[in-house]
Amino acid sequence: MDVKQAIQSRRSIKHYDPTHQMTEAEIEELMSHAILSPTAFNIQHWRFVRVQDMEKRQQILEAAWGQAQVVESSLLLVLCADLNAWEKQPERYWQHAPKSAQEMILPAIENYYTNHHQGQRDECIRSASIAAMNIMLMAKAMGYDTCPMDGFDFDKVARIINLPHDHIIIMMITVGKKRQDAWPRPGQLALEDVFVTDTF
Repeated sequence: MDVKQAIQSRRSIKHYDPTHQMTEAEIEELMSHAILSPTAFNIQHWRFVRVQDMEKRQQILEAAWGQAQVVESSLLLVLCADLNAWEKQPERYWQHAPKSAQEMILPAIENYYTNHHQGQRDECIRSASIAAMNIMLMAKAMGYDTCPMDGFDFDKVARIINLPHDHIIIMMITVGKKRQDAWPRPGQLALEDVFVTDTF
């Protein structure tokens, strides 16, 4: 399946075959492509929590107000981001770059993020959201369906996964084999309603 097909056929699926299991090799393939998504300054803020323990999944089901895909899907991911990744050994993110690039970028990271709390949060949300799309399109290419979720109690899920104090949850994604199609697309806005040139 090419990228165009994946984009056109990807839908948010709510009902999965609960008996289907993804192999470890499939999960590794999926996630190894998730981490190829771009991030500001190559900081790679995203952190992906795979919730495998069924007791934890049941707790998340309650926090997600009974949405069955939480327990029926083959893979449940909580997409998080480290707000302070920018200051945690940032040289790691540029270790293979030329020294001239390191000398330019590393001070720029510090200058941009120091005391810029809104910027830290915004970049985390942008970066994890881009990674989410990588996950969903790659899953579709592998023959799986997905659903991005923000319909849950973020604080409860944070406690369930023991989220560090300097991390935030961006969304959850379910991955699996659908057992029921999504509704027909409910109504796309016309391209000319959302795509403008130069100015509104």
